Amino acid sequence: MTGTGLPNFDHAVQTANAWLVDVAKATGDPEDRHRAYRLLRAWLHTLRDRLPIDVAVHFGAQLPTLIRGVYYEGWDPHPTPVKFDRQEYLNRFRHETALAEEDAEDAARAVTGALLLHMPPEQLEHVFNALPHGLRSLITPAV
Repeated sequence: MTGTGLPNFDHAVQTANAWLVDVAKATGDPEDRHRAYRLLRAWLHTLRDRLPIDVAVHFGAQLPTLIRGVYYEGWDPHPTPVKFDRQEYLNRFRHETALAEEDAEDAARAVTGALLLHMPPEQLEHVFNALPHGLRSLITPAV
């Protein structure tokens, strides 16, 4: 990979690529980083829109630079949190990913598993605790 010559930028790109590689592996297509990006983006946006603003902002602050930009892309915090149930959560996730209905839950859990490779579990647990139980169980990987 060609560097930018700016260490902070190069590090941000390297970090984002590491996240995408792990999402791609976790979701069963280790060669397709475009798909991994769609899945990660949808996961971040769906979660962000359901969180209370203070939790959403705190979570966003913990993300690496480029991933943080993806997280905040297009966000309008005024209607946040959007109250939606488990099925609507899946529908929103599926809409952004173009996944089949039967693949959405496993993909959401797999993305969470990939994020756990890069974030302390306590950090995600704090975020998940702000969700209703039905949504928590939807995106929490099976143990």
